[in-house]
Amino acid sequence: MRLLPPLLVLGATVSLILARPRVGRLGRLHPTLAALAGAASLGAMGILSAADVASTVAGVARPLLTVAAIMATTGAAHAMGIFDRLARIIELRTRGPVERAFAMVFLIAAAMATVFNNDAAILILTPIVVPLIARLYPKRPYLVEPFALAIFVAAGVAPLSTSNPMNLVVAERAGISFHGYALRMIPVALVSSYVSYRMLRWAYRRELDDKVPAGGPEQGSLAPMEEEPLVALLIVLAVLVAYPVVSLLGGPVWVVALTGAVLTGFVGLRHGSVSARAWFGGVAWEVLLFMVALLCVATGLKNAGLLDAIAALYKLGGEHIFGQVAVVGALSAVGSALLNNHPMAALNALAVERLAGDPTYRVLAALVGGDLGPRLLPMGSLAGLLWLDLLRRMGAAIPTRRFLRMGLVTTPAALAVGLLVLWAESLLFP
Repeated sequence: MRLLPPLLVLGATVSLILARPRVGRLGRLHPTLAALAGAASLGAMGILSAADVASTVAGVARPLLTVAAIMATTGAAHAMGIFDRLARIIELRTRGPVERAFAMVFLIAAAMATVFNNDAAILILTPIVVPLIARLYPKRPYLVEPFALAIFVAAGVAPLSTSNPMNLVVAERAGISFHGYALRMIPVALVSSYVSYRMLRWAYRRELDDKVPAGGPEQGSLAPMEEEPLVALLIVLAVLVAYPVVSLLGGPVWVVALTGAVLTGFVGLRHGSVSARAWFGGVAWEVLLFMVALLCVATGLKNAGLLDAIAALYKLGGEHIFGQVAVVGALSAVGSALLNNHPMAALNALAVERLAGDPTYRVLAALVGGDLGPRLLPMGSLAGLLWLDLLRRMGAAIPTRRFLRMGLVTTPAALAVGLLVLWAESLLFP
């Protein structure tokens, strides 16, 4: 019974995050307020202390600074028109057979998710690609759905810790360096992405097996890139290269991310395309506060003993690494789908610490499950809910039944293959 009150708080917190009820004239409740209310409730019960909150904030300060810097860089790049140019590149590459256009959109979405982050790829590319496909294929409106799903599915396992804010926080907490994460997760991401692509391609084979090229109106040729966005793009690429180099040398990754944000902001400010307010406002501060609040909730649940129960489930994997990776990855995927990936990741970060031995592969298995699990149910991630709402407002709504079916088609196979690769790596890099 000791666990019942904190579990009720967790259930209420997640329900409020997902439902976002209207609060009078204030509009819909922001997920951050729901998470803060959950943490405050645990504090009122005496389960979460001020010292716990201070310790949690101190533990995630550096990864959150990295995330903020990446957000600022993304906002500056967006203001300088880099993503608008990306739309023209997509258009020029989708004038051939439909299958080639589909593959190109999937690849671009995966690349953007790697360089920036998963949520940015989904929420920036969707309003670019959906109207583009509708214009290019005016007599084939059924193509919008597979292309929209390609964007969502392509943002799968984060190959770099910086590609997913929560992955970065969890990896840093577990003591996994940038290059240590990348060495193990890039192969997992590549294989799981390929399987996801093939499964989604198979599911929409009737629609995509179309050799007739796009017939919609073109918007002209691609003009040479101006100096300002070109310099910003080069800075982003330099930062991407610097991450593993600095990590291997034992330097802090957050310094690289912050340097990139300052330089891209300076370029935009100098040329007048980015204001200081817009650059600073490119950081979703409420998302950072949301993550801290959820981690505080997870800390309170740890104090209440819930993590012992989760750790007991993870012990079902036995002493062999194969069983551990399989059980942790599968339970994390299911938990992320049912509970939402952010609170599940926060719980995993603390639960895995309670198991004996090196936690590296168990942590990575939990992150693989947390990255892929949200495909199974719409409530699995906040980005997924926002993506579905965005499609609805654009007149391209995907029915829940179709979402569930595509989740079952793409996720189990990608998860199984990804965890197999992770297990194989544990034999090569024990």
